[in-house]
Amino acid sequence: MSKKKNTHSTGTPATTLLDRESVPYTVHSYVHDPSVENYGMEAAEAIGVPASRVFKTLLVSTGEPGPAALVVGIVPVDRSLDLKAMAVALGLKKVEMADPAVAERRTGYVVGGISPLAQRNRSRTLLDASALAHETVYVSGGHRGLDLELAPADLQRLTEADVAAISH
Repeated sequence: MSKKKNTHSTGTPATTLLDRESVPYTVHSYVHDPSVENYGMEAAEAIGVPASRVFKTLLVSTGEPGPAALVVGIVPVDRSLDLKAMAVALGLKKVEMADPAVAERRTGYVVGGISPLAQRNRSRTLLDASALAHETVYVSGGHRGLDLELAPADLQRLTEADVAAISH
């Protein structure tokens, strides 16, 4: 990964944030196949990296009113979000997956391209602890067919994420 900020910005809110914060990152673009439903595994295969290094951004509903009702979970694409672990990490009894339309409105991104970075409305964020085992991780850059490679510490800092074991 280059130590310089990327000069080939795609102009998404995520890349704009990374450029503004002078965070080193690498853009990985690929042609998205509209027939594919597992966007994360498609990205891992297209980029040619282990799926354990590619992270998906999921939103859960806490059932609470207001902005605290949605929380972001960032987990590897080869694993599932553990809703019980997510609830425990949040100090709640339970959480459930957010409606995709609600997730799109909240983040400003489309499902399959929801970036954890520069979402329209900031939500509390939990990053799966497995991310810290890698020098770099890959997350959506803001649309299908675009992933960004960056250090997990930068991802954690920019999303103000708490780290917890939230996948299985």
